[in-house]
Amino acid sequence: MKKVSLREYSKIHKLSYFNVMKMVKNGDVKNEIIHEDGKDIPYVLIEEEQEKVISEQIIKTSAQTMTLKEENIFLKKEIERLKKELSSYKKV
Repeated sequence: MKKVSLREYSKIHKLSYFNVMKMVKNGDVKNEIIHEDGKDIPYVLIEEEQEKVISEQIIKTSAQTMTLKEENIFLKKEIERLKKELSSYKKV
């Protein structure tokens, strides 16, 4: 079992530091709090089984479900909807 800081863990999995903090607080990853220099510093405990599960979750959430063309069309429609909504606020 290996101990790494939250920043190192976020770099390993290419996640934001904030997301790693949320994972620790939710109990998604095993952690240990060590008292250093008058501060409580959380460390993530890396286990192979746990890392496999987390890696699968990260891949599932980051995988694109839409093609770029579909996403582009969706975003253009969203822009048009927002423009209409904005123009209605300007009239009021």
